[in-house]
Amino acid sequence: MDSSATRGLTLHSHTGVAYRFDPGALCLELLTTGGPGPFRRYEVLHEPADLAAWADRSRLTPTPVLEISEAEVADARRLRDALFRVVVAHTRGEPNPPGDLETINEAAARPDLAPAIAPTGQRQWAGTPTGTHLVAAVARDAVELLTGPFAHRVRTCAAEDCHLVYVDTSRPGRRRWCSMEHCGNRHKVRALRARNSEEG
Repeated sequence: MDSSATRGLTLHSHTGVAYRFDPGALCLELLTTGGPGPFRRYEVLHEPADLAAWADRSRLTPTPVLEISEAEVADARRLRDALFRVVVAHTRGEPNPPGDLETINEAAARPDLAPAIAPTGQRQWAGTPTGTHLVAAVARDAVELLTGPFAHRVRTCAAEDCHLVYVDTSRPGRRRWCSMEHCGNRHKVRALRARNSEEG
């Protein structure tokens, strides 16, 4: 798990407004690509180039140059959907859905991205990273998050119409919104309108 405050993804609201969202962990970044059931309509992982583009936007540094097969894209979607259900159950204090932990654990058991030092002294990835290495890295990050010291801080955005999941790595542990730019700001605007209407 990586909790660097400088990381994050640029997402777009249903009205097209761009905002920054930092879920606090690589595995939670994958959940922004779609999901099971009603979240299927947000699916963006259709082909190898889509998974490579997600890796490019993710917190992996440097961006791995990946060889990805169609089957590995399907593996990434399978892991994401299982992780989505496990994380949501975790935030609600519910039992894990049958089979989903097995999916995560099987992916985590595969070879991960291996860091290396380039002749220039820069960080790079060893060998030829594949989609399987990427999926394993995400799964291992999920295991680390859900069994680690921040497991109790995995939350869903407090906005009723937002389903983004994040890990609250703030010192006080009182983060409520996926992003202050988006849902936090919408809440402030609604609260201000409510106060003004009461006063009027």
